[in-house]
Amino acid sequence: MLCRAERDALAELTSGGEAVNAPSSPVDSSSVVQRLGLDGVESVMEIGFDTDVDAALRSAVIEAVGELLDEDSDEIVGAVLLWCREEDGDLVDLLLDARDPLADDGVVWLLTPKAGRPGHIEPADIEESTTLAGLKSTKTLHASPDWVASRMVVARR
Repeated sequence: MLCRAERDALAELTSGGEAVNAPSSPVDSSSVVQRLGLDGVESVMEIGFDTDVDAALRSAVIEAVGELLDEDSDEIVGAVLLWCREEDGDLVDLLLDARDPLADDGVVWLLTPKAGRPGHIEPADIEESTTLAGLKSTKTLHASPDWVASRMVVARR
């Protein structure tokens, strides 16, 4: 993962698509943003931004919600976008980090590379980590040609 300064510099290039992964085929990103339920969400945090994120999807989210808060923010948020690859470390810890800033009705969208892509995480590993982090997976969708999004909420006991 990138440090904040590197991430900020790289984020400036996102709109031009020079330094981030452009989708391999067209995706209706605004439709994906609607399916993610981010229309009307006041604050969204992004964790795990790196050069391989889907630029079109990220731009559509920014267009829908405005600026994305970085993981160093202390704000309570309605949603967290967690870009995660197999090599990013312990998934339970990453999910706990994503859960911490959530509002009571907030959601975590775990974005992972699709099967066959570098950094893919097996669905069974995601499900086990989700449970251990005190979250519950509610749905999964194809967010872009290279990324799958899994919606998670805090598990109620």
